[in-house]
Amino acid sequence: MSVKSRGEYASKHVVPKNLALLLCFASFFAGMFFTNRMLMMPDAKVIPRTSRTDERPVDCDLKIRVLKKEANSSRGISGSQQSIQTVDKAISDLEIKLTAARAGRETVLNDPKISKDLKNVESTPKRKYLMVIGINTAFSSRKRRDSVRATWMPQAEMRKKLEEEKGIIIRFVIGHSSTLGGILDKAIEAEERVHGDFLRLQHTEGYLELSGKTKTYFATVVSLWDAEFYVKVDDDVHVNLATLGLTLAEHRKKPRVYIGCMKSGPVLARKGVKYHEPEYWKFGDVGNKYFRHATGQLYAISKDLATYISINQNVLHKYANEDVSLGSWFIGLDVEHVNDRRLCCGTPPDCERKAQAGNICVASFDWQCSGICMSVKRIMGVHKQCGEDTNALWTTNFSQTTRNSDSVKVHTRDHALTFIAVTKHEDRTTRLKTLNSLNGGELYYKFPAIVMRSITRVVIFVGSILLLPTQ
Repeated sequence: MSVKSRGEYASKHVVPKNLALLLCFASFFAGMFFTNRMLMMPDAKVIPRTSRTDERPVDCDLKIRVLKKEANSSRGISGSQQSIQTVDKAISDLEIKLTAARAGRETVLNDPKISKDLKNVESTPKRKYLMVIGINTAFSSRKRRDSVRATWMPQAEMRKKLEEEKGIIIRFVIGHSSTLGGILDKAIEAEERVHGDFLRLQHTEGYLELSGKTKTYFATVVSLWDAEFYVKVDDDVHVNLATLGLTLAEHRKKPRVYIGCMKSGPVLARKGVKYHEPEYWKFGDVGNKYFRHATGQLYAISKDLATYISINQNVLHKYANEDVSLGSWFIGLDVEHVNDRRLCCGTPPDCERKAQAGNICVASFDWQCSGICMSVKRIMGVHKQCGEDTNALWTTNFSQTTRNSDSVKVHTRDHALTFIAVTKHEDRTTRLKTLNSLNGGELYYKFPAIVMRSITRVVIFVGSILLLPTQ
């Protein structure tokens, strides 16, 4: 009787099997639903941060505010202060470029002797060039110019192809005579109509005015062409263009670069000697040497430095020697001096021996003549013995250096921006793990899943107990 009573009592309180099974499934799916919802919650923070990179800021102030807000919101990420400094530097660079554009515009439009095609430079859209090469020349150097045209400087359609396909611009650089519109100027204008390879400067020609010509040259070319490098070379120097392009491309990721054969010659105080320095007393006692600077036969500077010269051209001091003047303008600046001896090889047999060894020179000249001695007669021989392959210029991919560098060097402005860039192609779970590891641990990611899995297991366990058959 007692057994029967216990059985009847138990049967009245047992949950039906179908209902218990339904309860287990409902609990399981409820746990999965809330677990996913908990995991998706951080996406509200991730998605807007990713989308910001695709939006173009309205102005520079807005860009600063957005990036500063991101940096402050991720205090756990190291380097947030560095990101703000990077933005401040970017804004400063924009201001410098704006000032340079205004200065360049005045340089071009205020020049009464500049050609019409240069005055209309604003009407033609600018493209990005690798380098602009200015060949320093004089009124009396017609034969030198012709010898350069016959050797390493492409002519006519090939020169235009060089500009369009390789981003290399080459011009003979010359100012005007002391008598405006005189016979010397007319001779250059006639030569320009034949070859179309001159850049006329607002400058009065003269050997003692080379420092001023150099300053005017950089101020002018940076306003006319948007290039990564600006090169100055003398008209009695042999140049291998492909090798020069590859050499400069190695430094295109550096912001302020000064490339050449660095030297430190004596300061000549005695009057009447070549390269006499009237302001020798500024360099200390008699017998002292100059600071390190690139020799004047060929050197290159990056766009930032050319822009600096353009902005400050009215206050930059000119010494007697133009290469010394250029070096003095960069003293006190954060400039990387690159001493590359390939830019100052000797004429054969020096450059020929190096070419046979596979180390082709960028430039060749004779030190004792500050150029190729008797260059009009000898430059063709130098070109044949030390010149690069005829097709080297057209088969060389100067942009390859940039792509390889980009694949190796990743410039991380800050952790937040790196996170956005890296997680574009990652799934949601990986993004959450990355975000939480940056914010100081995995607990935020794991806690909701642990709680919901525990609740689900408890519900299933209780349902299983209720389904057990009674004795």
